[in-house]
Amino acid sequence: MADTEAPPEAVARATASRFTRLHDFGIVLTVVVIVVALSLTTQTFMTTGNLVNLLDQAAVIGLLACAATLVIISGAFDLSITAVLAVSAIVAVVVTTHAGVPAGMAAGVLTGGVLGAVNGLVVITVKVHSFIATLALSIIYRGLAVILTAGAIVYPRDAQLRSFQALGWPTVLGGITAASLLFLLVAAVCWVVLARTTFGRRIYAVGGNEEAARLSGIRVGAVRVAVFAISGVCAALAGLILASRGGSAQASMATGMELTAIAAAVVGGTSVLGGEGAIWRGLIGVLLITLIGNGFNLLGWDTIYQQVVQGALILGAVSFDRLLRGRRS
Repeated sequence: MADTEAPPEAVARATASRFTRLHDFGIVLTVVVIVVALSLTTQTFMTTGNLVNLLDQAAVIGLLACAATLVIISGAFDLSITAVLAVSAIVAVVVTTHAGVPAGMAAGVLTGGVLGAVNGLVVITVKVHSFIATLALSIIYRGLAVILTAGAIVYPRDAQLRSFQALGWPTVLGGITAASLLFLLVAAVCWVVLARTTFGRRIYAVGGNEEAARLSGIRVGAVRVAVFAISGVCAALAGLILASRGGSAQASMATGMELTAIAAAVVGGTSVLGGEGAIWRGLIGVLLITLIGNGFNLLGWDTIYQQVVQGALILGAVSFDRLLRGRRS
């Protein structure tokens, strides 16, 4: 009788495929479970006001997570995104006081792109690991922010304040703020660029195997600089949202939020080793982290334990990613 037992290679491929599906959709199932649980245990979670608030809360961390996702897929890390955020917001306020709100907003975005490109140039020129390079640059940028503000909080002029805070205004779409719409638009653009363009495929190639990408004719350095520049623009837009909400900017803005953004990308399924991930995964990670914070508030739980939960999620996501790669090899 013929031996019908599957060969070891087929069994390994089937196992890897199951792990991949779990990798892709396990996080989605987790979010669904949390949404159902909060809907059943609270009376306010599914209200329009709370859902609009959730989206608004996710806007800043979502933009930073888009930046982190792109950079991590390219095989690098950017620990300077919140320092870039702070400098960009400060420049936006300072330019606004002299040249008006539109010029200030444009100057803030341009500053983010330039600082991001500087990050990329330092990484490819000095050839220091991006983790260390961007950590050092974040310290430099924070120092620059202190110099620009003289350690104080900067404000637009009183006559400019209302226009400067336009990103915080609700729109006609059920009270959704302009900041939320900006976040959704940028996320959609990043998604299309990464998933549907040649440049996106090059980002994956560089992150998956830098040497192979170089040998295939891809300009690895140019791709890295471009990715860091995009990261800087996303950080600047996040800075404009924060500055708009508060009507001011200061050197300490968003300190530590870069780690939450990286956590969102990793928890969503973007591999810390590069070459794998997607914008939608990072957004699911943002949603999960935002839901945890919202759930703690609605249930009246001590927010001290929120950090424990987030840390456990990060550790679990990284461990699972490592296990998945081991199954594939």
